[in-house]
Amino acid sequence: MLDRVKQFRTFLTEVRSEVKKVTFPGREEVVATTMVVLVTSFVFAFFLFAADLVIIRGYEMIVTVLR
Repeated sequence: MLDRVKQFRTFLTEVRSEVKKVTFPGREEVVATTMVVLVTSFVFAFFLFAADLVIIRGYEMIVTVLR
């Protein structure tokens, strides 16, 4: 039992030490990374939309030819 208490205290000490190393991004960094995520999302959305249209048109052409 005493060994478990000692392990737990050691764990809490290590957690406290690690939490002190944590840094949070500033407002400018958050805004910049958010913009990167939004732009990338729109680019991929457009690409997938265009690819979907090409696949649909290709499928329609194949079905029309095989009728």
